Amino acid sequence: MSDSPFHQPAPAAGHVTWPETLDALVAAPEHHTLLFENDSVRVLDTRIGDADCTPVHAHRWPAALYVVSWSHFVRYDVNGDVVLDSRTAPALQNPPSAFWSEPLPPHSLQNVGAQPLRIISVEVKT
Repeated sequence: MSDSPFHQPAPAAGHVTWPETLDALVAAPEHHTLLFENDSVRVLDTRIGDADCTPVHAHRWPAALYVVSWSHFVRYDVNGDVVLDSRTAPALQNPPSAFWSEPLPPHSLQNVGAQPLRIISVEVKT
């Protein structure tokens, strides 16, 4: 189980696979920038401006996330159903500055706050 209030269960345990076209860098490149990558980790800089919404994308590896700037958000699944609304999640009223996240299935994220949301993620390849 994840320590993160952002956690959304991935499919069955083990290797997580979604089509390469849903990778965050491929499906939502305007919101995800590659900072570093090797055989062990991939470091992404995620930026979602106020009132902006990402295209559907996925994160196939678990990651340590560092919140650079916070803004409330709504996460949607591929059907457009709300999976998480940070405004109504008690654990997100005072979010941690760093936390762990399991792989995230295909989703989109809308910034519903008044400032940009920026997160640096260190994805641990398995």
